[in-house]
Amino acid sequence: MNILEYAKGVEKLVDPMMVGKAHYMQSKLARLPVCLQKKIVVSSAKKSDKMPFVVEPYCSFLFYEIPKPEKVQKFIPEGFTLTKSAVFEGDEEKYYGVVSMFRIHTSVFWGARAEYYLMAENIKTGLMSWIMMDYISDTISYDEKHGLKSPDAHSAVMTTTCEGDFVCEMKNMDGSKKVECLASLMNAKMRPLNQRLWIEGNTSIAYGRLAGEPDGDLFSLTFFPEEMKQALDIPLKDVTHFHVASSRVGKFGAVLDKAVSFPFAQHMLSDSPGVHTHYGNEKALRDAVLKVDFKKIKSFHK
Repeated sequence: MNILEYAKGVEKLVDPMMVGKAHYMQSKLARLPVCLQKKIVVSSAKKSDKMPFVVEPYCSFLFYEIPKPEKVQKFIPEGFTLTKSAVFEGDEEKYYGVVSMFRIHTSVFWGARAEYYLMAENIKTGLMSWIMMDYISDTISYDEKHGLKSPDAHSAVMTTTCEGDFVCEMKNMDGSKKVECLASLMNAKMRPLNQRLWIEGNTSIAYGRLAGEPDGDLFSLTFFPEEMKQALDIPLKDVTHFHVASSRVGKFGAVLDKAVSFPFAQHMLSDSPGVHTHYGNEKALRDAVLKVDFKKIKSFHK
């Protein structure tokens, strides 16, 4: 198994016709109580504990330095503590709030998402963790608190232009949650990423108190570590417009400190709802990737 074989294997697990079926079924299942939705989703997850997860090129991130971290600790789920992290190799470690903007296709949903994160450490495992505080999307989604969610960001814009601009414009129906970003990629440079944040952190992802349950609803991504080895460092002077708002997660006086973009697709397997894979270190992650047998991964829908 190499990176190319893995990328092709993940892509082949995504059937656009089955994704369409999932979108249709969500419109029906969303009428059920959340507790019943959870049972149905968990039952489906038992048939396939991994879901193909393809992040399309130019997934971008805005890192905001949090000057008073004590104000946001209360939003971190039990078992985690806010911690400092560096974005690129050799950078100063800081307390960060993060906004990610990307298009994605999986075996269940296909569309654009903007997610709000706080960086924390899992007290039990010691792993750097991405704590998802909130999100908006133009496609369906699922989390422990809300169950199967309908799109809440219609007419979303998430694209790049021939002039080298990355542009994101997303907001929910009442405008209480919004992400806007316009950034030129022409002067961006590839730089090595901080491995603890990007590799370790993506094996320990949890929903925060506002987006999920108090226990964090932990899950992991399975990917070749090379997917997170380097990315574009966008000069802040080239981020000419940015606006982030959430009725539930404010910036707490945070200041934009870093802008990052991945100019390539990232191919991963995500834990299905209710599944938590623990790797602990990069070697364990790589060993798991090398052992993946795509022929044994069943469709989430069957």
